[in-house]
Amino acid sequence: MKDILLQYMTRFTSLSKEEQQAVADELPIREYKKGDLLLQQGDMTAVKCYFVLKGCVRQYFIDESGKEITVQFFTEKQAILISNEQKQEAPAAYSFICMEDSVLLVGSTDSERTMYKKYPQLETMVRKMMEISMGEMLDEHAIFISSSPEERYKALLQNRPQLISRVPQHQLASYLGVTPESLSRIKKRLSKDT
Repeated sequence: MKDILLQYMTRFTSLSKEEQQAVADELPIREYKKGDLLLQQGDMTAVKCYFVLKGCVRQYFIDESGKEITVQFFTEKQAILISNEQKQEAPAAYSFICMEDSVLLVGSTDSERTMYKKYPQLETMVRKMMEISMGEMLDEHAIFISSSPEERYKALLQNRPQLISRVPQHQLASYLGVTPESLSRIKKRLSKDT
């Protein structure tokens, strides 16, 4: 499993192979079962980060009317940052749940600081990874707000087609900002066009 991390790290760092291996060896890997919560909305947040080696994690919240709203899905080679540093002592705004049996690297800000002291280049690598991740999320959000539901679904098919078979349709619909019935109509319409 750590081979996935090492391949990913190679793209972002000038750490030697030995240093990369040492970093990977220090990071704890945890296995989670489908349905395991990493964090529940309303709990006090601990600043943690995860890197998905295998599996799928859904980020969602429950709105005032009791409706679940899916915000994001994290899959292989994606980082999840759970941070509430700006609002310390505030309850978590989101829940994070494993949609499949998952294998995640688990980090904390304390362990990160220790590793940054040992491997100064690691901080640059993590910053690059986060910049790319934030850029992708901003691009995805810009496309989302400027497109129709059908265009959103087409973008999902193009950019993250594996989600179609990995998550329930009602959660996918929530993620796309439509009802499950509307998503069914979109799928039906698109299947006729092909």
